[in-house]
Amino acid sequence: MLTDSTRTQDGNQRALIDVIDVKKSYVTNLVTTPVLHGVNFSMQRGEFVAIMGQSGSGKSTLMNILGCLDTPSGGDYLLDGKQVSALSRAQLAVLRNKTIGFVFQSFNLLKRMTIQDNVALPLIYAGVSRAEARRRASQQLENVGLGEYGQRQPNQLSGGQQQRVAIARALVADPPLVLADEPTGNLDTKTSVEIMSLLTRLNREAKQSIILVTHEPDIAAYASRLVRLKDGLVLYDGPAATGLQQMRSEQSEQELGMPANEVSE
Repeated sequence: MLTDSTRTQDGNQRALIDVIDVKKSYVTNLVTTPVLHGVNFSMQRGEFVAIMGQSGSGKSTLMNILGCLDTPSGGDYLLDGKQVSALSRAQLAVLRNKTIGFVFQSFNLLKRMTIQDNVALPLIYAGVSRAEARRRASQQLENVGLGEYGQRQPNQLSGGQQQRVAIARALVADPPLVLADEPTGNLDTKTSVEIMSLLTRLNREAKQSIILVTHEPDIAAYASRLVRLKDGLVLYDGPAATGLQQMRSEQSEQELGMPANEVSE
């Protein structure tokens, strides 16, 4: 449901993400290394977007900027209407905690805490009472099919179950955006399907906005939209099915040793 806070002054829905000519360079020993050369894309609420790119494409750098873990060297990044580029580290942390739920490849669960308390952590950090945080954590565990596991430790769960806990933790503060970084990277095929089905259901039924960072085409296929990076620029931005078919065609052409224009002729 759209509220006044998600609309612009003229009544239109405000984009959740606006990336405008974003550049990023790193300086090491007085040597400047450009990574992003002017990335542009926007994302509306309720979208499920996959970001793909080979090593060196700038995918990880863009993910860090989108997650407010880093800032651009140039250009503009607006997250939920807020200009990220101008924020201090402390302001970035506040915006990150309120706006983004993270799901990592390695789960990042605290081993000495119960599953319930792991999920409750973002709320505790936000100043919610422990009792209320645990109540909401239990509710999220129910939503991901782990309602009976709240008092267990992370090492008592399978990898797929731990990733479900990580998803519950990402959702517990009701963030506008979930950023999933290679969420199936440590999982087998069957469990990967279960996790991606869960994310798809959250997007379809709860209209949860999701950015999925992956290098696997079969995982990216769960998204409705694909953004491909190459050499620090957006190579493709459109329907995931079309973009993945384009990737398969490119791979076939490379295997045949034929340039794209020769194949099309």
